[in-house]
Amino acid sequence: MELRKKIFDKGFFFILPGLIGFCIFFIFPFFLSMVYAFMDRPINGSFIGFANFTSLFQSRAYIMGLVNTLRFIALSTPLNLAISLGIAILINRIIKGREWFSLLFLIPLVIPSGSMVFFWKTLFSFEGALNGLLNNFGIGKINWLDSSLALPVMIFIFLWKNCGYNMILFLAGLGNIPKDYYEAAWMDNASSYHVFRHITLPCLLPTGILALIMSIINSFKIFREIFLITGSYPHESIYTLQHFMNNMFASLNYPRLTSATAILVLIIALFTQFLLRLERKAAA
Repeated sequence: MELRKKIFDKGFFFILPGLIGFCIFFIFPFFLSMVYAFMDRPINGSFIGFANFTSLFQSRAYIMGLVNTLRFIALSTPLNLAISLGIAILINRIIKGREWFSLLFLIPLVIPSGSMVFFWKTLFSFEGALNGLLNNFGIGKINWLDSSLALPVMIFIFLWKNCGYNMILFLAGLGNIPKDYYEAAWMDNASSYHVFRHITLPCLLPTGILALIMSIINSFKIFREIFLITGSYPHESIYTLQHFMNNMFASLNYPRLTSATAILVLIIALFTQFLLRLERKAAA
């Protein structure tokens, strides 16, 4: 018992510097910003209750950003999970050179987003390479980044960037499935569909929930690419909550910014708790 106590004491001191930094630079500013959400202004402000939250839902820009963010998550997350799972299953069947194929899909993870902005602009701009290629086939130029097609373009960029991460999670999950399950299914002449449905999917459920949580978290990071490619005011279909909050910060409207942040944190926290409970039930 004493040995465990000593180990705990030493371990606590190892994490103490990081814990202090996390509290100073993340926890304290977050709770301070929550105070601003109930004030009319950050300096010498007065308490106004939930007026900032009420005004948010009367703002067209906020509603548009909220709807677009939820739409992007609803479209990109299932595609990300399905594609990464399919890639993981295919790579898992490869005997030789599996590491090289895995590395191929991991390359987008290590490329900085800023380095790819020029490429995406060159590819999808009105005078870009893609329109030049289409023009060779007699197809007119398409305004990819300033029309309703901007959303599919950003989903494509998101999938290119994030499929490799979930692929690694699914590969780890596939490696943990006992081979005896598959051998028993093959002995019973089970089809590939039934093996996938009754063995692979149930065994991958905990991994799938983790991949779902990470996909949702990563979907909020698409703002970086959208902002660098299209600026602060992109086409309406890709105007997200992060655009709204970034513009509120630029205009020094901190009460509205912090109230929008509070709602976003609450939504993410509730949804994450729901998924974690689902994961615990699946593991049990």
